[in-house]
Amino acid sequence: MNVKIIVEKHRDGYVAYPLGLMGFVVGQGDTYDAALDDVRSAIAFHTQEFGEASITDDESPVIEAFVAEASLAG
Repeated sequence: MNVKIIVEKHRDGYVAYPLGLMGFVVGQGDTYDAALDDVRSAIAFHTQEFGEASITDDESPVIEAFVAEASLAG
């Protein structure tokens, strides 16, 4: 199974989460690679516990992901 994973850098470390999966799976770490490893482990655990079909959204797969920035009026 291939999934697209977003990795965010924050002041206190990195957070990673997959796109297009049902449910909530998140990884974190002090480095980019550590967060990526953690989210892979979380996806594997979730899949083992609930089955691959329970987390994939086959009807609406993520083909590409984009990051944009917008100013908010306030």
